[in-house]
Amino acid sequence: MNRFKNKKKLNGSSYLLIITILLFIFMYVAGMAAFSDKGFAKPQMFLNLFISNAGLLVIAMGQTIVMITAGIDISVGSVTALVCMVIANQMENHGANAYAAVAMALGIGLAFGLVQGFLVAYLDIQPFIVTLAGMFFGRGMTSMISTEMISIKNETFLKWANYKIYLPIGSYSKRGNFLPAYIYPTVVIALVVLVIIIIVMKYTKFGRSVYAIGGNSQSAMMMGLNVRKTKLKAYLLDGFLAGLGGFLFCLNSCSGFVEQAKGLEMDAISSAVIGGTLLSGGVGAPFGTLFGVLIKGTISSLITTQGTLSSWWVRITLSALLCFFIVLQSIFAGMKKKK
Repeated sequence: MNRFKNKKKLNGSSYLLIITILLFIFMYVAGMAAFSDKGFAKPQMFLNLFISNAGLLVIAMGQTIVMITAGIDISVGSVTALVCMVIANQMENHGANAYAAVAMALGIGLAFGLVQGFLVAYLDIQPFIVTLAGMFFGRGMTSMISTEMISIKNETFLKWANYKIYLPIGSYSKRGNFLPAYIYPTVVIALVVLVIIIIVMKYTKFGRSVYAIGGNSQSAMMMGLNVRKTKLKAYLLDGFLAGLGGFLFCLNSCSGFVEQAKGLEMDAISSAVIGGTLLSGGVGAPFGTLFGVLIKGTISSLITTQGTLSSWWVRITLSALLCFFIVLQSIFAGMKKKK
């Protein structure tokens, strides 16, 4: 019976994933047709989706995991801002090196994950309330460090941020010169994290436990799973990825300021939902979240390339898509109950 239910869940999530992939392809092809004269069809434009959203992709992986447990984390934007501010402040005002910055970023993320995970898993406090407090705490601590923007001038850090990995693809300039496409190390790290999370969620006991707990925590407990410990691990991993994603975000911005990464939590949540993760838990796939991130990046690229629309149209369009996919989830859930 359980195998039958899991098969039906997989089918439902597969439909959502297919819709997401087709939507991304349609949007990007439409952009290539409409803005071919502005370089939208060039390989570098596609790679820019990964360059601009490497940090978001890593953070969205953690968000996907906690959402599969039927939880949520709305503190990741504030964690990212705190990570950027701490790194910038420590390197520019206290002489810390770039390697210490990595440790600080991961440490901050793990601290948030540990505290929030303990409150959710062992004290049974609602994840929204816990992470809402974490969001305010992170943003408040960021402003306590400095209310001014701190630009990073550390040579090693800037070398990491500006290092280009050239690829054997590209485009030709008007003069006929070949321009190779490139990515940054942040993209490589983000894709490695994606592959690891896919493997963890699909082939390990922890991944199977996360799905089981999100589907029905009482049934999971009766099966002998340690629900509290698994939830704590999920939030720890989420915190670790938030710290790492914040570091990648900082490599893109090379600065720290109070309003940084504002709304990033909603980008991560919407990417997961658009990628097929159910808000009720139990269903979701990191691979789908990848396409959710790419859709968000495509919307941003289309609006930027168009040139006359306000950047707020990214939020408006993303909100509309989020509502659309929530409705789709409800429709599939209703069809499943009837069957």
